Amino acid sequence: MTREVWQVRRVKTGIPGFDDLVEGGFPEGTTVLVTGPTGSGKTTFAVQFVYKGVELYDEPGVIVTLEERAQDLRREMRTFGWDIEQYEREGKIAIVDGVSAVVGLPSEEQYVLEGNLNAEDFLRYVYRVVKAINAKRLVIDSIPSIAFRLKKEEEIREMLLQLNTILLEMGVTSILTTEAPDPSRGKISRYGVEEYISRGVILLDFIEREVELKRYLLIRKMRETRHSMKKYPFEITEEGIVVYPSGEIY
Repeated sequence: MTREVWQVRRVKTGIPGFDDLVEGGFPEGTTVLVTGPTGSGKTTFAVQFVYKGVELYDEPGVIVTLEERAQDLRREMRTFGWDIEQYEREGKIAIVDGVSAVVGLPSEEQYVLEGNLNAEDFLRYVYRVVKAINAKRLVIDSIPSIAFRLKKEEEIREMLLQLNTILLEMGVTSILTTEAPDPSRGKISRYGVEEYISRGVILLDFIEREVELKRYLLIRKMRETRHSMKKYPFEITEEGIVVYPSGEIY
């Protein structure tokens, strides 16, 4: 009698070289934390996952931007040749503007978060947008910016646990971004709870090589996946992030 092997369904990231490191992609429906210091490429990694999801695999996606205005995000991503607006018009990408109301500016966006939202309303709104475009991928950029609205640490932890439950319920494959205060000392998230609710953790960071800073990527955790714990080089090219699985390992 042959034993049946359970096959985990994989979601291809659209990030060249990365899927080779995780058995072909993220496990479907999983929540992945992308963490790292400022400027390490977290937003690019996350947006590339949504954009390429539409372009290559016809999977709609939602981007909740809590750090920068939607129009700034679109403009930045155009430098990689990504025309997000085209997919928005086609109803395949939705950007949720979570910045305007907080800084007291009017927004012309279709999807806007109110400034004084509590955790429950925030999650309910995101859920509605996901259902509106039948999204398969979701990005929330970033956790410290949600936390900025909530102020109290216990509220933040509670919200993150709620978020995790709702994401699993939605059935989307999600990326959450967060700041890593001190990766070299093992501090890879601001509140210490982010990496526990996430089923995957990816660290993007810099290493000094011959007086030059080089970028590297480390997969700290990925449930249901065999992966290496090595540091792999990656670059932010004019077409987005490229990972070199067979490149020099730091």
